[in-house]
Amino acid sequence: MAAPLPPALRERVSAVHGAAALPELLRLYDEWAARYEEDVAALQYRAPALAASALAAAVRGPPGAARVLDVGCGTGLVARELQRHGFSWLDGVDGSAEMLCRARASRLYRELWRCILGSEPLPVPTGHYDVVIVVGALGEGQVPSAAVTELLRVTRPGGLLCMTTRSNPSNLRYKAKLEATLERLENQGAWEKVLAQEEERWERATSEEESIQGTGYISGVVYLYRKCPVPPLPES
Repeated sequence: MAAPLPPALRERVSAVHGAAALPELLRLYDEWAARYEEDVAALQYRAPALAASALAAAVRGPPGAARVLDVGCGTGLVARELQRHGFSWLDGVDGSAEMLCRARASRLYRELWRCILGSEPLPVPTGHYDVVIVVGALGEGQVPSAAVTELLRVTRPGGLLCMTTRSNPSNLRYKAKLEATLERLENQGAWEKVLAQEEERWERATSEEESIQGTGYISGVVYLYRKCPVPPLPES
């Protein structure tokens, strides 16, 4: 059995998931940056590895030739996993200045920008990336589900979009809204679903209420979509 999570770690995770206002959320992430990788290792956080593996299985052509935008890149956890699968053209955006400092120090990215997805557009051209990935940022109190249309904008026709969210009780309302948005865009012909992969052991739970049937873990899901090559006609 795994050792109990330190109370301070539980408090940090609870704080970022429960932040009421954007300035407070950004402050919390700035303060968390120095301990972030240590904490997610203790949490056994699997989302970056799961998302990178799903992308690698679906990408057409050599991964090293694909232009990738890592949205909500944090310290670079996703970039490390993508590199293991042969992806090398990596750009990133994040809202936390301190997280971006850590990502810059990793030397995994070609370009990094500060951007608060959901409050402002991504600072990149329309249709510029072969792959857009967002891991960990789509959740209650963080990036709004409607922001996925901005991810779609910067993806080239035929390109892949990979997104994740948690399936724990406190995030179920958000997950339902996100999936409604994903389905609406699919019905409009904006993209086609490649997979929706549920994983039971997403990361360790920080409370008994969040735990799946007493396992000590929460679940999550990886979504993978391919942008349709022909833009849909506007709705009448």
